[in-house]
Amino acid sequence: MATGSKPLRADAARNRDKLLAAATRAFGEHGLDAPLEQIARSAGVSIGTLYAHFPTRDAFVDAILPAQIAALDELATKALAEPDPWQGFTEFLDGLFALQAKDHGLNDALARRMPLSPAVLEACHAGFVHAARVLDRAKESGQLRADFEPEDLAPLVSAMSPLIHEPTATWRRHLAFFLDGLKVS
Repeated sequence: MATGSKPLRADAARNRDKLLAAATRAFGEHGLDAPLEQIARSAGVSIGTLYAHFPTRDAFVDAILPAQIAALDELATKALAEPDPWQGFTEFLDGLFALQAKDHGLNDALARRMPLSPAVLEACHAGFVHAARVLDRAKESGQLRADFEPEDLAPLVSAMSPLIHEPTATWRRHLAFFLDGLKVS
């Protein structure tokens, strides 16, 4: 990484970009515990170059995950624009779990399988605030159970997280069971 305000040399910047791309792929495919040696190999650099740019796994996670977690903002914006609050809520959850299914590193982070850095926790908190607005809107419409609280989303994400590794039909089926239990008849 650049120290102070000194920019990276062009070759060092290219190596950093290759490492970020390789880490994004590896974490997405294998989760946050993907081997760093594999990431270095995939980027075509030495493990020393990897550690020169990213001295810890957390440094990679901090460089990658906040932007990926920010995708929840877009999901919440779409959900809040949906005229039917229940439909917006269900589409938000479906979109959230679809993102987790697509990116196993994001799944690990949102399910809190590993300790998260302050930067990633801050991004998660921001996503949670947006999700709470979607949830509150569905409750205010009378379509979502009044006793379902924003804090109940974290256990739901943790419970659904292992199912994400199953075929899409499996986690969507279980999400439908869960939503049936939350919908006010």
